[in-house]
Amino acid sequence: MTESMKAWRRETYGPASGITLDRAPVPQPRSGEVLLRMRATSLNAGDVRLLRGDPLLVRAAFGLTRPRQPIRGMDAVGTVVATGPQVIGVEIGDEVVGELVGGGGLAPYAVVPASRLVPLPPGVDVAAAATLPIAAGTAWQALDAAGVGIGGHGLRVLVVGASGGVGTFAVQLAALRGAEVWASCAERNRALVSRLGAVRTFDHRREPLAVIPAGRFDAVVDIARGIDLRDLRRLVSDDGTIVLVAGGGGPVLGPVPRMLRAVALSLGRGPRIRPLAASPRPEVLTALLSLLAEGRIAPVIAGVYPFERGAEALARMEAGHVAGKLVVRVG
Repeated sequence: MTESMKAWRRETYGPASGITLDRAPVPQPRSGEVLLRMRATSLNAGDVRLLRGDPLLVRAAFGLTRPRQPIRGMDAVGTVVATGPQVIGVEIGDEVVGELVGGGGLAPYAVVPASRLVPLPPGVDVAAAATLPIAAGTAWQALDAAGVGIGGHGLRVLVVGASGGVGTFAVQLAALRGAEVWASCAERNRALVSRLGAVRTFDHRREPLAVIPAGRFDAVVDIARGIDLRDLRRLVSDDGTIVLVAGGGGPVLGPVPRMLRAVALSLGRGPRIRPLAASPRPEVLTALLSLLAEGRIAPVIAGVYPFERGAEALARMEAGHVAGKLVVRVG
C-alpha cells in the first residue's frame, strides 16, 4: 500500500476557498481502529463549522490554534483494508458505513473506530448510504427525544428547517412513524418537502406563527434555530416536547446560550425543551440502512461530486441553502 495520498486539506481555520489538494500520509489504524479505502463521503453543516473553527468553542475539542484533523468529511462508506490491534467483528474486505472521528473523509484512505461501523447491505447505492450516518442519525435521535416513536399515530409534529440534510430525513422518518408532519422551509423547497411526507408546509420567516393555534403540536424538531423559544413553546401542548438540534448560534459559544435558556424555560410548567447533541449509534445506522434498502426512506441528494471536485462541494456546502445532501465519491 502507498505511504502517501492526495487529500483535500486546510491546515488553518478559515473558509473553503483555502482548501487545497495536497499530499498527506496514509493514516495508520491504532488499537480498535480500521483503515478504510474510501468510496464516498457526504458533507454536513458540521464540516463547515469545523473548517472555519466557528464557533470558537469547537476549537477546545478540535484544535485551539489549528485543526487537529485538516481533512473534512465525517460520513464514510468504504472498504476495510487494514485493521489495528483488538479489532473485533470487522474484517479486511468488508464493505462498511460509519462516522469518522472529526473528519478525514475527503481522502482516499481514512481511519475509524471499528465500533462505529456497520455492514453496507448488498445492492445499496454507495452515495445514498453515505448520507445516513450524521444527518439521518441525528433526525432519528431527535424524533426519539421528542417522543415520536414507532407507531406514533395521532401525533402532530412540526419540523423547522425541513429542507436540509437533517430536516429531509426528519420529515420522512416522522411520517413513517405515523405522525402528522408539518414543516417549515424556504418557499422554493415546499413541493419537495411535501413529497417527503409533510401534510402542510410553510415558511415561518414569511408567515406569522401567530395564526397557528396554541398547543397545535405534540412535538417540534427545531433545526433552523430561527424562532424564539417562547414562540415555539406556545405551539406545543403542555405535555409535548421541543427538541433543539445543536448548531448555529453566536461566534464564541455557538448554541450554548440558547440551550441554557431552554433548560431554564423547561423548569416551569409547560412543554419540555430538550437540547440534542447527536452521537454515533451503530444500531440506529443499521436500522436506517435497512429502511434505505427496503425503499422506505430515500435521501435527497442535491449533488454528487467526483473526488477531483471535492473543494467545490465543500464551498457549495459553505454557501448554504442546500436542499438535502451533497456527496463526494472518493473511490
